[in-house]
Amino acid sequence: MHQSSKLKNGLRLILAPLTETKAVTVLVLLPVGSRYETKKINGVSHFVEHLLFKGTAKRPTSLDITKELDAVGAEYNAFTGKDHTGYYIKVAAERIELAFDILSDMLFNSTFDQAEIDKERGVIIEEINMYNDNPLIHLGGLFEQTIFGNHPLGWLISGPKQVIKTVSRQQIVAYKQQHYQPHNIVLTVAGNFKTNTVKRLANQYFGLASKTKNKKSFKKIQIRQSQPRVNILYKDTQQVQLGLGFPAFETANPKIFALYVLAVILGGNMSSRLFINVREKHGLAYYIRTDLSTYHDTGNFLVQAGLDRKRIKEALVLIIAELQDIKANGVTPKELRAAKDFLKGKLILDLEDSENIADWYGKQVLLLGKTYTPAERLKKISAVSLFDVATVAKEIFQSKHFNLAMIGPFKNSAEFKKLLKL
Repeated sequence: MHQSSKLKNGLRLILAPLTETKAVTVLVLLPVGSRYETKKINGVSHFVEHLLFKGTAKRPTSLDITKELDAVGAEYNAFTGKDHTGYYIKVAAERIELAFDILSDMLFNSTFDQAEIDKERGVIIEEINMYNDNPLIHLGGLFEQTIFGNHPLGWLISGPKQVIKTVSRQQIVAYKQQHYQPHNIVLTVAGNFKTNTVKRLANQYFGLASKTKNKKSFKKIQIRQSQPRVNILYKDTQQVQLGLGFPAFETANPKIFALYVLAVILGGNMSSRLFINVREKHGLAYYIRTDLSTYHDTGNFLVQAGLDRKRIKEALVLIIAELQDIKANGVTPKELRAAKDFLKGKLILDLEDSENIADWYGKQVLLLGKTYTPAERLKKISAVSLFDVATVAKEIFQSKHFNLAMIGPFKNSAEFKKLLKL
């Protein structure tokens, strides 16, 4: 069982003991990402994430940070999303204080040296180039640009190159100071630890007083889509990357569990409808899958595939036919049972590791405002009925809400738009 508490400065502390391991993961999550930015500083959340590894007063260089962690065989990384940023260190249980020390040092004492900022501009630009040159990675961003438009949810997390080249140290530091306050932090510790020790370390390393109590809000979105949208990025490739999807539910919507089940049945594994029909029966794709993304105020349901460019229309017709069939006829009891069993098994395997357990509890507290235990989540999934799945399929799969993003050797969007009918 997990435990939740708050430090005096408002920091939320989540403890998830796991006695079957000799490791521990310390994860820091903050409610800040690219949707909190303005156009002028789009990409700064991700920039800050990079810079926190570049030196502190106690550890002046990146090497000073990494060599301490490498010396004990630690695993460590960070990530930036559209609505959250995270930093974690996973170590042998007896090294837990080192994880607290380094994470808190990075969060509160990073120096943001101007020379390091200027060097990191080049690193991030090369990261952007890597994404742009890899259609498989680039497609997700292109799809969300299509569905969310010029709203911050439609912007790239990495930001445009011009912002990365020109954003100032003053802008970066001001943004970091505004968001990286203790009362915004969710600190999750999962693995083998003593509760009293972790509480002492949390107060010692993260117990400093908040400098400000204001909480930066984000711009909410209301999707008013009345016709299909097609967004094609021309690239002379042999394989076309396709993203076909719809607006969907927000994170806290109770219908999300039925949509998870639907996503598995349609394209969640190698037994799914789309995999069998598009890949196995017709040989049109190397990969095809569904993905479900959720945010505070919206979400999206995505079918993503890498397809033969000469047979792209044939594949698109097949995909839409599967959507039509589920919308019209629902799913079978056998499919429903199999999807539930798949989700149960996947959850059990995921939660064998302290890193995934920390992520499980921390993100729920940060993004959902409450926590489901694994048993509670499985109960929600088990309660999904055939009627529930049919209902969300009818609600989500609507012709006017089609969004198609493609990367490949095409320029005429009209020929694809006319296929987007249910």
